[in-house]
Amino acid sequence: MTKIPFGPTYEEMLNPSMLDPKLKEKVIKSKEDELNPLNLFNITWKNEDNKVHKIVLPKALTGVDANIVVLLGKHFPSGSHKVGPAYSTLIEGCVDNEIIPGKHTILGPSTGNFGIGVSYICNLMKYDSIVIMPDNMSKERYERIERYGATLDLTPGTESDVILTLERTFELKENPKNRSLAQFELMPNYRFHRHVTGHSLIEAVEGIGNSRIAAFTSAIGSAGTIGAGDQIKEVFPECKVVALEPYECSTLMNGGRGQHRIEGIGDKMCTLIHNVLNTDFIALIKDDDTIRGLKVIHDGTKILVQNGVEKNVAEELKEYFGPSGLCNIIGAIKIAKHLKLGPNDNVVTIATDGFDRYESVLEDLERRYLETEDFVLKRWFNDIFRKIGDEDVIDFRTPKMKDRLFLQKEKDWLKFGYSKEYLDSMKTQDFWDKEYHKHEDYDKLIIKMREEK
Repeated sequence: MTKIPFGPTYEEMLNPSMLDPKLKEKVIKSKEDELNPLNLFNITWKNEDNKVHKIVLPKALTGVDANIVVLLGKHFPSGSHKVGPAYSTLIEGCVDNEIIPGKHTILGPSTGNFGIGVSYICNLMKYDSIVIMPDNMSKERYERIERYGATLDLTPGTESDVILTLERTFELKENPKNRSLAQFELMPNYRFHRHVTGHSLIEAVEGIGNSRIAAFTSAIGSAGTIGAGDQIKEVFPECKVVALEPYECSTLMNGGRGQHRIEGIGDKMCTLIHNVLNTDFIALIKDDDTIRGLKVIHDGTKILVQNGVEKNVAEELKEYFGPSGLCNIIGAIKIAKHLKLGPNDNVVTIATDGFDRYESVLEDLERRYLETEDFVLKRWFNDIFRKIGDEDVIDFRTPKMKDRLFLQKEKDWLKFGYSKEYLDSMKTQDFWDKEYHKHEDYDKLIIKMREEK
């Protein structure tokens, strides 16, 4: 039997404290060398003390009474939580004996962070990889992917043209040596986020407010991250799961398909792995608000301090977010206002990555705006973090609205060979629960084959 590379189970990604102490010591030290394969065991939301990497945003920033708790993805190996689904999809293919070292090349369709994750994981696990993505993403993303050794295959367009990357991936899959880590359609993405991210979000609110989760906001790209909402609802049934889309590309809300600037979301589809049963609301976020908000947080420390944010916290915030993180935060503020949440209520969300891959995005903003001095940042702070209301928030809990999403999924996936019967099976929660619990069997297989290594 082909040996698989050494790596963690789902349960170990959730609880790295389970690792043997001697291995754990080596894993912590491996952070000093980014390309040490032991960094596979650093794929977790937890720090060295087994506490979730998070920040409770200052209310002087958010302007709402509710507590907004953000999980920080920048601490993952490669700098983004997308490395988790990339690893999970690859390791499941390994234990299923469908991806064989030395035989198969890995395909990673992406708009950025998943592609970075695929290139990184394949470097550690010694696979050749090809990342397929639009040709108008931030240059930092391309540089990092190539630094990890992957080949870039660029398709025309921007963030909203991800369908072209799927079509290109479909072409490349015709070569029998290629295996796709298809984040938009393969369930390891869902399993990782429901188990690892979902439980981590639940832990993150312990001791904050009422220690419950009133709402979870997540921008929709592959719709992996929003799968965490399924697990949150298991523990806190009252939690409202809110899908966020760019105002300029509101595909789920009303079929909109425009271009936008929020890298990582708004991919003009209802992805196969999106459990729309548990999507309660959809909210739209204007793309330039996320970029201007990023500018305020990164370069407007003085403005934040003037508005009551402690200086050390303002400095700390500078490196935590990219545009999609700001999208999630703005969405959290919106839903806190829409639901009229109070000081005991918690809204949770995710920062997929940090600022390190978006300097060119702010350089582009500087070119587009004639002035970005402090008096402009002060106005942006008020417009984005103070004056924002609950406009463009729509309730999707009715059967009529669910049917709209199911029809969108059919339109998007029948053409890729999925049957209507299979798509219809996704209309019951039982389908999703069965898919989720497969992580238990995969954990046993990973341990078994790891011991044989």
